Amino acid sequence: MKTYRRGSSKISENQSCMKTVPKKAKSKSKKQKKKREMANVVQELYQTCSEVFADGDHQISGYIPPTPDIERLKSVLDRMKPEDLNLSPNMPMFRRRSTAQEASHHQITYIELLECDQFSIGIFCLPPSAVIPLHNHPNMTVFSKLLFGALRIKSYDWVDDGTSSTSKINSGEITHRGNMHCFTALTACAILDVLGPPYSESEGRHCTYFQDFPYDKFSGGAEELVPTEEEDTKKYAWLQEIEKPEDYTVGEPS
Repeated sequence: MKTYRRGSSKISENQSCMKTVPKKAKSKSKKQKKKREMANVVQELYQTCSEVFADGDHQISGYIPPTPDIERLKSVLDRMKPEDLNLSPNMPMFRRRSTAQEASHHQITYIELLECDQFSIGIFCLPPSAVIPLHNHPNMTVFSKLLFGALRIKSYDWVDDGTSSTSKINSGEITHRGNMHCFTALTACAILDVLGPPYSESEGRHCTYFQDFPYDKFSGGAEELVPTEEEDTKKYAWLQEIEKPEDYTVGEPS
């Protein structure tokens, strides 16, 4: 601990007296304030999720929150910034790794903020070119906020519910159009994820991975399911369930 010598000086009636704070004390005060602000933001997100996913029946029936609740949670996510969660693209977990480094390090980092029976909150940290493979969220509602970076999303709905879509997303809110999706990081990315309810093997909510194939690669008498025009068939694909890809690894912060 450093000691500071108290100085003495004369101050006339017309002079003002100013209290000085050592630089290190100022820096410590700023860090404490930042931690309090971060705690407040996370607390607001937690409180909102607790209210939105309060209905216990959603765990069995694939409960979807009412539109007002969805908009309320989206509003909280919209206001969240990387600095609220003490994140920066310059952090080591967002750097592209060499082949030698990849052998001993996870390519993608997951920061768990909270998980309970009703919902989970966490952050996926992706270096450039990292990929979260095509996967699903059975009987779950997913909210994602891209805190920073540029991301390409490929998503699918089952043929009787919609079509596939591919889009490039910059920093902002991600809207999942499909039940199955794949993320590819074009730059370093941080994705804040809220799942309600979270994955649970015992309750039948396990993550399934898929490989997609062009629709016209196979013929199985299913032509009547989609339009016959060539341009329209490009919106469709065949999906095959696969094991979790060996090159897809997710680790905790080191």
